[in-house]
Amino acid sequence: MLVVLRRPQHPWVSRYRRGVLSRRETWAVALVATLTMTVSYVDRSTLSVLAPSVTKALDISNEAYGWLTSAFALAYLVGAPLGGWWIDRVGARRGLLGSLLVWSAIAGLHALAPGFAILFALRIGLGLAEGPSFPGSSQTVQRVLAPAERERGFGILFTGSSLGGMLAPLVASWLYRLHGWRFAFLGTAAVGLVWLPLWIVVTRRARAVLDAPREQRPARRTTIAQLLRSPIIQRALIGIFSVAPISGFMYAWGAKFLATTHGVSQGSVGNYLWLPPLMFDTGAILFGDLASRQRRAPGVPARGLYACAVVLAACLALIPFAATPWQAMVLLGLAMAGGGGQYTLVASDFLSRVPPDAVALAGGTVACAQSIAHIIMGPLVGWAIVQYSVPALYPVGSVWLPVAHPSYTVALIALAACAIPGAITWLVWRVPPRLE
Repeated sequence: MLVVLRRPQHPWVSRYRRGVLSRRETWAVALVATLTMTVSYVDRSTLSVLAPSVTKALDISNEAYGWLTSAFALAYLVGAPLGGWWIDRVGARRGLLGSLLVWSAIAGLHALAPGFAILFALRIGLGLAEGPSFPGSSQTVQRVLAPAERERGFGILFTGSSLGGMLAPLVASWLYRLHGWRFAFLGTAAVGLVWLPLWIVVTRRARAVLDAPREQRPARRTTIAQLLRSPIIQRALIGIFSVAPISGFMYAWGAKFLATTHGVSQGSVGNYLWLPPLMFDTGAILFGDLASRQRRAPGVPARGLYACAVVLAACLALIPFAATPWQAMVLLGLAMAGGGGQYTLVASDFLSRVPPDAVALAGGTVACAQSIAHIIMGPLVGWAIVQYSVPALYPVGSVWLPVAHPSYTVALIALAACAIPGAITWLVWRVPPRLE
């Protein structure tokens, strides 16, 4: 009798191959997981969209606003790895459901903020609550999609964040025109209510994949210490840190840049800010799809595609020389397209090298690099636009008085320049094919 020996498979993989979920069902789950990132970015981006009005109403300076952007990033620095640890234990199906309910409530409470101190505390709370969003979404994509489709899946996953970044200015600006900035916070926080029934329905048959029974969970799990000692994660941290300033500037400072530099009103910023996130989507999908089509040896990243993405991202330095708001948004969009490609290639590379039980924890750990970049850049950008302000004349009654006009030129060129060393490091660093 002929006996065929087969390599033992992880239970999630064997379930996929036995046909518990069809290909259509797996992609449905992956797409709704992508919408988790959309809801997350709508809630975290609403403050930046409304920043010109909120900072004026609550008497918050540019420097203090920079600390508000860092407050969220600081909390997310803690919340992301904790969220990954939690998702790996309770599963993405239940973990994302509970997390979204909590962070939507905190996002709505922004409408009641009376001043800087309460708003700062709410940004801390929102960052902690949104910690499981990317780890849970990335674990979902990694588990439900076949290996050959994961790079494409991660490219689509990153479109969720930029779709949120695209919707936030449109929806928040529209709600602002209706009833002001406090009403806009309440309206955008309600977006999560649309996601809840979708997630419950599409994951109903995916419980065995997303929430493994306790008896099938590994006895010894990969720890954060093991991840941080690995060159795979170290290179990923550098890659994400280098690209984070691009999206960080767009989501934190885009509205204030348009208002200050090009005189765009609060109610009109949404007419411009939808373009860069759309181009981020285009870059993430395009680079993810091209990487999936390439025939490469296991463990070899798409270095040529990554280099092209870095060149596009460098367009950030050209934004100060734009003469119109549309020119500025096109240049920012090109930088975002390159950033989308970098995010996709870095994420698909390191997540393909970690054990299945550590995907969410690895995703949360690497997300810390983005938080660190935002923590650093928030106050520095706020300081730079004031420190390097340019003289201008403003009318006060019938008299024109000289004032210092905030300038973003030095900040944008510095952000673009600082991203290059990390990108080059990721490009040339060769790491082991798997995390042991």
